[in-house]
This record gives sequence, C-alpha cells and structure tokens, in this order.
Amino acid sequence: MRLRYLLTIIFCYCFFCASAQENKSIRVLFVGNSFIYFNNLPQVVNAMAQSQGISIETRQSTVGGSNLEQHWKEENNTQTRKLLNEQAWDYVVFNNHSLSAIETPESFDLYGKKLAELVKEKGGIPIFMSTWGYKSNPLLEGEITKAYQKLASETGAKIVPAGQLFTQARQWRPDLELYFDDKHPSPIGTYLIGLSFYKFFTGRLTSEVPERITTKDRNGEKLYLLFLSKANADFLQLLVDDFEFELAKR
Repeated sequence: MRLRYLLTIIFCYCFFCASAQENKSIRVLFVGNSFIYFNNLPQVVNAMAQSQGISIETRQSTVGGSNLEQHWKEENNTQTRKLLNEQAWDYVVFNNHSLSAIETPESFDLYGKKLAELVKEKGGIPIFMSTWGYKSNPLLEGEITKAYQKLASETGAKIVPAGQLFTQARQWRPDLELYFDDKHPSPIGTYLIGLSFYKFFTGRLTSEVPERITTKDRNGEKLYLLFLSKANADFLQLLVDDFEFELAKR
C-alpha cells in the first residue's frame, strides 16, 4: 500500500510538472521589416496560441525596408540591440530584407551571424524566418531558402520555412491570393506564416486553430485580426501539418 501511495504521488508530481511546463509562457521577439508587421504577424501568433490555451508573449522590432545590418548598427531608427540587451527573450525571430540573400550575401551572412551570436550570449534561441519569392518571380524562393538554411546551419539557429510553404501553397492552390502586392503577404499569407510559427513553438497540429483570429483591445473588447474562409483555413492547416521541419519542442 505504501509503495502504491508513493507511486501515485510520483505520478501526480510528474504530471503536474509536465502540465506546468506545457503552460509556461514563452517570450518571442520578432525582428525585421514589413514582412513581419504586415497584418500584425506577432499578434497573430500570440492570438493563435491563446485560442488553444497557450501563452506566447510576442513583441516586435521592425522598421519598413530595414535589413539586419541596420538592426545591428542601430540605424534607421531600429531598437533591436536595445531590446536584446535590456530584456530576456526565449526566442528571437529574424528576417532580412527580402532580396538581401541574393543582392548582398556578404552582409546577409555577417550580420545574421552577429545577431544570432548575441541572442545566444543572452540565453535565447535565434530563429530565421526564410522568406518567399515575389509574386512576379516565385523562382527567387529557392535561392533565398538556401541562403537562410546555410546561415541557420552555420549559427546553430533554427529556421521556420515560410518561403517554402508559400511555394507549396502556390503549387497546390494557384487561386489562393497569398500576396497583398508583389511581395508583402496578404491576410491569407500571414495566416499561413502564423500557422507555421504556431506549429514551431507548440509542437502541435494546427487543425484546431480557428479561421477567424481574434485578440482583445485595451478595453477587453474583441478585436479581429484575420478572417479566412473555412475551406482556405483547412487547406493551409493541412499544408503546414504535412510539411516537415524542425520544431522548438521535440
């Protein structure tokens, strides 16, 4: 009886610890430019997680058209170095200027490595969001993805394959409008990217994420971030869930 009682206590303790770990909030800083702030990607990731009872605190350090060299040198009104030095982050997500991997590869590598090393020095985990080809030239994605994969491998960082997911979505559903213009994501595109980060951070399938993404304003009123049709949301969820990439939680 004593052994059974002891085993019950151990089981309950382990279950409690696992539950506490599962519900632990993580802090994520998104660093980059308009590819992140279009349609409020950080808030979308936060809201997707909240819809499933998961706490992901997100903030952003973004300036339109900025690249990682400017974020490192604190140019163009960027605040990234200040945020990295003054606050603790579990994960820091970086995206460079859309064509930087192709047009300025030396700067892409140098400042990507500097920022990744700074994040690791501060106890965080660096993540690179590989970006997509333009609507007018989707073939750019392959070269961009290779550059991000190389940078992630050389820095020990993780990667969220947004560009590859854009490419697959376009192949399977050419009718789906992923772009606001030639390069920025539409609400559908941001929903796809948000799902990829939700899967990355939680390790869960995305099928329970709603097609309407909501949060609350400072007065507690419901605020709608994204609207998708059920059919389009189902397609994007299946696409992300079937795509294999390394997750934050194993």
